[in-house]
Amino acid sequence: MDKAERTHQDVLDATAATEAEMAPQKVPVNVYETTGALVILAVMPAVAPSDVEIELRPGTLRFWASVRSAGKREFLVKEWEYGGYEREIDIPAGYGSAVEATMANGQLAIRVLRGESTETITATPSAH
Repeated sequence: MDKAERTHQDVLDATAATEAEMAPQKVPVNVYETTGALVILAVMPAVAPSDVEIELRPGTLRFWASVRSAGKREFLVKEWEYGGYEREIDIPAGYGSAVEATMANGQLAIRVLRGESTETITATPSAH
């Protein structure tokens, strides 16, 4: 199929097929503490803030993003996908009262605030 003949539906179908077949990519992270929060930095190329979902449960933070676009392409080298990201991190005691997140230039920054919580908190990052 010629590039000019590809339709939006072709891209949607290819994206759904890729997502169904692939295992989510494990996202590399950097984690550090500040006075009031645990900060998690994660690299997620080709993902918009609205694609990311964050779930904070007592003791655990999970975040993920679906495949963004997987149009039919014939790559010469293919080492990563446009999305299909997921990561779960253990959160130390003393953190979890709230979660804040921003995303810019393919980097997700999540702040898990000090304090305890027994509830699940969900969030979507804002654009920074």
